[in-house]
Amino acid sequence: MSSETRTLDNVKDVILSAHMNLSPAEKVEFYNTWSENYDKDVSLLDYRAPLLAANLVSAHFPGERGAALVLDVACGTGLVAAEMKKHGFGRLVGLDGSKGMLQLATNTGLYEDVRQCMLGEDQLPVTWGSFDVVLIVGALSDGQVPACIAKELCKATKPGGLVCMTTRSNRDNLLYKACLEQQLKIMEEEGLWSCVTTTEVEEWERAVSADEEGYIGGCVYIYRVSDVKP
Repeated sequence: MSSETRTLDNVKDVILSAHMNLSPAEKVEFYNTWSENYDKDVSLLDYRAPLLAANLVSAHFPGERGAALVLDVACGTGLVAAEMKKHGFGRLVGLDGSKGMLQLATNTGLYEDVRQCMLGEDQLPVTWGSFDVVLIVGALSDGQVPACIAKELCKATKPGGLVCMTTRSNRDNLLYKACLEQQLKIMEEEGLWSCVTTTEVEEWERAVSADEEGYIGGCVYIYRVSDVKP
């Protein structure tokens, strides 16, 4: 079906299939196939996570934005980069497991570099401690990227830098969200970072599952990496 004739029902079917128990290779192929319609589909969902994440990073980033190096993990087609650009962040590196998504991200001209990486399978292909801001928007959810990747996000960030993460707050994702928050808390107790803000949002995106209506909620977490890591 062409992108011109897609409906919310089409998008719901696609989103639900994304959370099926697929192998890593099957998941990559799924996103390669979806890449052509991805931007229109998330627009139909009224998906607000990239906007919300970028706004909060901008509100809490104290440095010079034009010079800041930003890592966009699970960058997809570049929706987060577009929002970060509006706030004056111009130096972005994108990571994603899908070649189809990365090609579209490259075509935006927003990234200095893009790199393919199987998130949760491969170590992030970056130099530790080199980024002023690290974001992962939309990928931290049940059946997608495991919560343990938070440690790698922290390692990739400069001392004093910001890590921004998002997840959904709907019923299907509550167990994952609890596991993620436990991971974030443990890392804070270990002195790796401190919480800047945890922001719950009621209207995150349109609900897609059969037992939910209207909008589901979501959450944005921002942590500041410790100046001296243990």
